[in-house]
Amino acid sequence: MNIGARFGGLNAARCLARERVLITIVDRKNHHTFQPLLYQVATAGLSPGEIAAPIRSIFRNDPNVVTLLEEVQDFDLTYRLVRTTEQDIPYDYLVVAAGATHAYFGHDDWEPYAPGLKTIEDALEIRRRVLLAFELAERQALSGEATEPLNFVVVGAGPTGVELAGTLAEITNHVLAQEFRSIDPRRARILLLEGGPRVLPAYSEDLSRSAEKQLQKLGVEVRTNTMVTLIEPGAVHVGETRIVAPVILWAAGVAASPLGKKLGVPCDRAGRVLVEPDLSVPGHPEVFVIGDLASLKDADGKMLPGVAPVAIQEGKFVAQLIHRELAGKPRQALKYWDKGSLATIGRAAAVAQFSKLHISGFLAWLSWLFVHIFFLIGFRNRVLVFIQWAWSYFTYERGARLITGNTTLPGWLGTHPAAGVAPTQADEKPRARVAS
Repeated sequence: MNIGARFGGLNAARCLARERVLITIVDRKNHHTFQPLLYQVATAGLSPGEIAAPIRSIFRNDPNVVTLLEEVQDFDLTYRLVRTTEQDIPYDYLVVAAGATHAYFGHDDWEPYAPGLKTIEDALEIRRRVLLAFELAERQALSGEATEPLNFVVVGAGPTGVELAGTLAEITNHVLAQEFRSIDPRRARILLLEGGPRVLPAYSEDLSRSAEKQLQKLGVEVRTNTMVTLIEPGAVHVGETRIVAPVILWAAGVAASPLGKKLGVPCDRAGRVLVEPDLSVPGHPEVFVIGDLASLKDADGKMLPGVAPVAIQEGKFVAQLIHRELAGKPRQALKYWDKGSLATIGRAAAVAQFSKLHISGFLAWLSWLFVHIFFLIGFRNRVLVFIQWAWSYFTYERGARLITGNTTLPGWLGTHPAAGVAPTQADEKPRARVAS
């Protein structure tokens, strides 16, 4: 049985589907999402259907794969049962690939004002807020009201934060530049706040410096060693400084799915399960935990990162391990192969780290583009994404600029009491206003 159809769970199921076994996939969603491209949906570059595929469609030619749209509530490892909202499901082998969610470091009350980016729903909400901010600014300027500074703040300078900040800068400088009459989107500010000493801390220092320079070239204001102390509607506090921002995006941390702790086995401080070298849980060799939910170190003693390539390798490894065990062969430990890391920053801007080979700029962006299109699920998705990206590259167009849902924005003047509070002396003075 597979819990979750993200990269790890999906690849485990696809490999095992060729065996003479019955596979049950349990997931709260009916689709697999290509998470590395969620930021493109959040910034109106792609539509959700171009980076997602229905789970049933993926396994339509595999009659031994059963898909259940269910939510797992608990486990009974003694009796080998998975408890869902509707039923108890027995298993012989269990693969838990439930992934991770946002971590606000004990400040969960910040989430309504600073959404993270983990699901299609998150991406659509971010897209709504970003586009709505410009519309509200235009409406306010057109009505003759005093215009507010239009700041976009991204908290956290890991890959997701860098991608969001760089793409937002492109939107303000190019995509929307000529489409408004009462405001000038190019005068909006994009601020990237990082609590550590450099952006992309998981990358080498030279690539980190290159990424920061590329961000600054795009117009992003990068602030390192900057700890956020409070987030309220329409504002971010950094110590005694209050930065007014109608759109705040969170990319500062993740936490493992709570299902890890429900297994009743040891977990690390982030909630990840401390797995054995073969990815099984202690005392239960028939239960495997993979992907973002697993805590495992490589041969050099470094923690395996929570990224798609790791989850894919782990999913395939577990499938092969089960195949070998069914054939009466002994188990082996996972030997992780680091294929490198890629992070995009913007149009023709990226960094790539392949062991000792470090690349930045256009060549790194081409590598990133090829890898991500190659791993997209479904030939149709690859073609659509390639055409969309090619069109966007030459025209700066972003064709998914739809505002769905309500038209209120937390912190915008008139939508929340805190938004109408007069700025204090500690407020940061805007360098530019949106009104032209």
